[in-house]
Amino acid sequence: MTMLDRRSVLASGALALAGAAIDSRPAAAAPVAQPIFTVAAVTIPIAGESGVFPVRRIYCIGRNYAAHAIERGSDPNREPPFFFQKPTDAIQNVAPGETAEHAYPSLTQNYHHEVELVAALKSGGTNIPADKALEHVYGYALGLDMTRRDLQNGMSAQKKPWEIGKSFDHAAVIGPIHPVAKTGHFDKGAISLAVNGTVRQNSDLSKMIWSVAEQIAKLSEAFELKAGDIIYSGTPENVGPVVKGDVLLAKLDGLPDLSIKIV
Repeated sequence: MTMLDRRSVLASGALALAGAAIDSRPAAAAPVAQPIFTVAAVTIPIAGESGVFPVRRIYCIGRNYAAHAIERGSDPNREPPFFFQKPTDAIQNVAPGETAEHAYPSLTQNYHHEVELVAALKSGGTNIPADKALEHVYGYALGLDMTRRDLQNGMSAQKKPWEIGKSFDHAAVIGPIHPVAKTGHFDKGAISLAVNGTVRQNSDLSKMIWSVAEQIAKLSEAFELKAGDIIYSGTPENVGPVVKGDVLLAKLDGLPDLSIKIV
């Protein structure tokens, strides 16, 4: 090998080593994407606790009491459970002992009340067996599934989605969540709603067609349930209209009363 050849080999080796040294340097970190604005988290107070319950999704079951299914034109003996959702920012928190102002919504002339037990999940999954479902419940609350009935009925008659009748601002009224450790699970108990002191809805949780455990199991067949999900478990019969000035008082054995005034 000539002197010139040896110099070429040495130069090539030096370039290779320099390239390896460059390649071994840590890669520059990619810039972290930042939100262009902040969206407030939706939470529900927890009774007796300083922490709050973060809401991920709101599920609702339809026609889960036989008498209500009948008044809505369904056969409760043949209809499988069905569900719909509300946006998380539809939550209106109401403290015990408070009569909160609740705005009469736009576009409707037939605004209805629906009193319901609400289950709040601490965990979830898919295809959850009914006999394991209650292990995922963190606690319970009393709620109102407020409904623009004329919009719901109108869209239903046109065979169009009736989300506009159920999913709007403040459509998910709710009291604080009470941990299961303090209340146990709810499979029975009187549930009622009065308007201006006159009782309209009056039933018992034992009359639900699908129990909370069965609702969780059925929902988990269609969705992956997760911590932060809440489930409105259906309303008894005698739902009806409210107008501005009406005061609603919801009751459920084992939980504090829930009250709003339509303004």
